[in-house]
Amino acid sequence: MQAMRRKDRSVTDPKRIERILSVARIVHLGLVDDGRPYVVPLHYCYEYAGADLTLYMHSARSGRKIDVIGEGAPCFVELECDVNLDDGGSTPYKLACKYGSFYSSVMGEGTASLVTDADEKVHALKLLMRQQTGRDFPITRLMAKPVAVIRVRVPGGSLTAKAHMRK
Repeated sequence: MQAMRRKDRSVTDPKRIERILSVARIVHLGLVDDGRPYVVPLHYCYEYAGADLTLYMHSARSGRKIDVIGEGAPCFVELECDVNLDDGGSTPYKLACKYGSFYSSVMGEGTASLVTDADEKVHALKLLMRQQTGRDFPITRLMAKPVAVIRVRVPGGSLTAKAHMRK
């Protein structure tokens, strides 16, 4: 993985990384379909143990991303939160090139696969509902059967996080 250019924005504290993961709502899942890039935004949930990240997303059981993932596929994930215009605040910038964004983001290379274990599917869907709604819902194997669950594993060495926050 290429070194981060803006090291001053690097986030390495696991608690700060977990905060980004918990606040963001959409992950952009990047795949390669027959040599062409393909990115799809998805709701997600996560498990972050030490440095390794596991993301879960639900999907229909057929479609382009399911075909691309197949038995397993390399992927790239990106998610962001805290996005706001940096316009100079109380003294707006006079030059267009001064404008920018405040943000927090997490990115990483990993492997996408389809969850086949019924208990893991139920577990992932319960996590997904909790993260996306803040509520716990009962989910059974029967309820989980008609959907696909995608698992993305990002090893710690392939995970980066950045933040540019208002001072």
